[in-house]
Order: sequence, then structure tokens, then C-alpha cells
Amino acid sequence: MRAAEMSVPPDEFETIARLFRPLTGGAPEAFGLMDDAAAIPSRPGHDLIVTKDALVAGVHFLEGDPPGLIARKLLRTNLSDLAAKAAEPFAYFLAVSWPESADWAYREAFAAGLAEDQATYGVKLLGGDTTSTRGPLTASVTLLGWTPSGRMVPRGGARPGDIVLVSGTIGDGGLGLEAARGSLGLPASDVEWLAARYRLPEPRLTLRQALRDHASAAADVSDGLIADAGHIGDASGAGIEIDLDRLPLSAPAAAWLARQPDPAAARLHLATAGDDYEVVCTARPEAADGLMAGANTPLTVIGRVVEGQGTKVFSGGLAVPVVSSGWRHR
Repeated sequence: MRAAEMSVPPDEFETIARLFRPLTGGAPEAFGLMDDAAAIPSRPGHDLIVTKDALVAGVHFLEGDPPGLIARKLLRTNLSDLAAKAAEPFAYFLAVSWPESADWAYREAFAAGLAEDQATYGVKLLGGDTTSTRGPLTASVTLLGWTPSGRMVPRGGARPGDIVLVSGTIGDGGLGLEAARGSLGLPASDVEWLAARYRLPEPRLTLRQALRDHASAAADVSDGLIADAGHIGDASGAGIEIDLDRLPLSAPAAAWLARQPDPAAARLHLATAGDDYEVVCTARPEAADGLMAGANTPLTVIGRVVEGQGTKVFSGGLAVPVVSSGWRHR
């Protein structure tokens, strides 16, 4: 393709043929992306788990973020939902609305990002749609996964007496957004690390077997730890209590916290900022050792499930008022 031609993207059918058909890996279910649908055969003894998330420029990522990273974040945020359901990733459907600024090189880089994480996580493209828009880049994925029949971990399985645990570290996503915007006063190495955590989260798929065997409920931490733990409580008809002093923090987040004049308020900020894509889960106390031993990802006990409704937050043994538990779209 000549340089002059590369600045003008081909139409949707050539884009599909040249960029997205290779991402099917020749999967027969996809029919070479030449049909309006895919055909997915049943997998005996398994349930098909389906999830869908969208990313919008200026809302879920910064306008100037590299297209390959945007594509990888798109896949990973959806994979995080499957991780919380203890599902094995299988395949996905993609919808992209390209803005006028998305030339051929931009689209190639986007597809290359998808290809990179397809190889990492063992998923393949089965179909979707591409359109143009006068608005910002908008992309969504419908992701499919498998669990043994009846073994999906729901939000609504928590019971009073359960403990609440969370994987990894909390607050890196929110701080990472501030770092990516250049508004975080930390050493350059910490700023770079946090920005990378925001731009490229790591879905906790290695928790799958441990969650199936030991967890009573789970959700991914996308809107904020307090909000997503609260979703478990709401779905389960129970209350949640979270101890902010137990929040697992990365070294850069701990360095940021040490600079804050009000530690309880700062910890609450970390627990409500969102974009961490960790897994918050519940389990019976007697199952905790097995859950943590089989997790292959660090888990930290941060609270408990109680009788009643709503989510209560504590620090230093005192209740902390929560004005907003996390991100909500309007």
C-alpha cells in the first residue's frame, strides 16, 4: 500500500478482511467473518458465560493513549469480568466506531494490540461490527467463557459470617489516571508504574480454580472497591463491612499515602477510585486458607459480610462517612 493510500482507511469490509479476519485464527465458528453471525457449538458439561463492556475515549482512557494499548485494555477489562466469574476465556465479538482521525496506521496498531493479548490469554475473534463516528473512539467487546455447569461464582452467594477478600493491590488504577494526566507528585519511576497500571490492567484469571473451589461470591473491581463489594452485598441481601486499614497497597500507592494529611480520607479515595480490575470475593472463614493457598495471586482479608444491608467502612475502629462509593455513569 502506498503512503498516500495509507492515510485514508479502506472501507469496513476491507478493514475486516485485512485487520480482523486474521484475528479469528481460522476458527470455524467465525466463518471467516463473512457471515452476519457465528455458530458456537455447545461444550458438554459446561455453561457459556457472557459479559460485555465498552470503552470510550475521554471516559475510560485518555484521548492520546496508543491504539494498541487501548485495544489491550478493552480485552483485559472484559477478561476481568470473566476472572471474577471463575470462567475460562474462549472467544469474543468486537464492535468499533472509528473517529475521523483514526487512519490506517492507527487501525493497524489497534488490531496488533488485540493480536498480542489474544496470544497471551488464548482468545479468538468470532465476529462483530465496525462503523465510523463523528464522536470519540468507542469500542466494545462481548466476551465468552466457559465454566463447569453450575460452577460460575455469582455476586449473590455471600452470607453473613463470610469474610471479604481482595486480590492484588488497591488504588493503583485511580492513582494511575492521575499519573497519566501528569498531576501526581511522585518520583518518575512511580508515576510511570502507576500510569501503566491504569492503561494496562492485569485480569486475575489465575484465581479461577480457587474461586470455584472456595469462594461464595465475587465481582471485579472496576468502579471502586467499596462500590463493587457493595454490589456483592446488594445481590446477596447482606451487609458488607470494610476495614480501610487492611487495604493492600503497592509501594507507589503507599508512598502517595504517606504524603497525605488525612490517612483515612486518602485510603477511602484509593478504595473508591476504581480502574483496579482486581477481584473482590467472599468465602466462609473455614475456606479462607484453601482459597488463599490456591489463588496464585495474593489475596488480603479486608472485611466481613454481616446481617442487614448496605456497606460500612471503618478506619482505626471508627466509621468513615462515604459520600460516593465509586464511579457511576450518568
